[in-house]
Amino acid sequence: MSAMAEGRLAGKVAAVTGGAQGIGRAIVEEMAREGARVAFLDRNEAAGRAAQSELGKQNLAVLFYPADVTDERQVERAFALLAEEAGPPDILVNNAGGNTYLDPVRMSAADWDAALALNLKSAWLCARAALPAMLSRRAGVIVNISSLHARMTAPGMFPYAAAKAGLAGLTRSVALEYGPAGIRVNAILPGWTLTPPVEQWLARRGDAAAERRRLEAAHPLRRIATAREVARVAVFLASDDSSAITGAEIVADCGLSAKYAGQEEDEQ
Repeated sequence: MSAMAEGRLAGKVAAVTGGAQGIGRAIVEEMAREGARVAFLDRNEAAGRAAQSELGKQNLAVLFYPADVTDERQVERAFALLAEEAGPPDILVNNAGGNTYLDPVRMSAADWDAALALNLKSAWLCARAALPAMLSRRAGVIVNISSLHARMTAPGMFPYAAAKAGLAGLTRSVALEYGPAGIRVNAILPGWTLTPPVEQWLARRGDAAAERRRLEAAHPLRRIATAREVARVAVFLASDDSSAITGAEIVADCGLSAKYAGQEEDEQ
């Protein structure tokens, strides 16, 4: 069990996809600290085992299931194992996803299928696996990690933006379908977040420190979010503190989307 005997998620079972690193890893840790019994899925078995071991050293006992969440059979097997070992999830966080940088004309149909499977289909597969038990209990929470690209995007981000916009639509649809059964479904839309992929992107820019300063200066808060900050939003949405919220999109972008794109930044 979690090191915390009490917390906002005490007594709950949570399943988190893509939990080996980045935002997913932070969500696993924060939910465990809030008292949930947490299981996470990731297709990178080595990274998943390492994360499980590191969290164990923090006295956070979490379950790990190697699984490719784009594969229907692997999803069903992982959720069946979770139900046997800890019980069916009260909370599902669909975090698995990944950026794609493809040209709409030159990309192949296989590229499209892979990108949509990872960023959209996987959320449906996992929701489908988790929902029957939630419906039988007439209670449950699903949190989908979408992206600011669901609302606005930039050149070179196809078809990631299309998939994340689809995930926002999935959030609304499932919230409406199962709200009468007491199930809440919401999405978080992170912007720039300090995760390993972002750190790698900064490193490829040459002067990583200078590039990070430039990036942070574009944000009203003059910084970018941490994975832990996004994870805390996920905890809030999974807890009874957000009991009146469903079908919503919560933006966590340090104010970037509030800014008029043509505005010149003041020197600060």
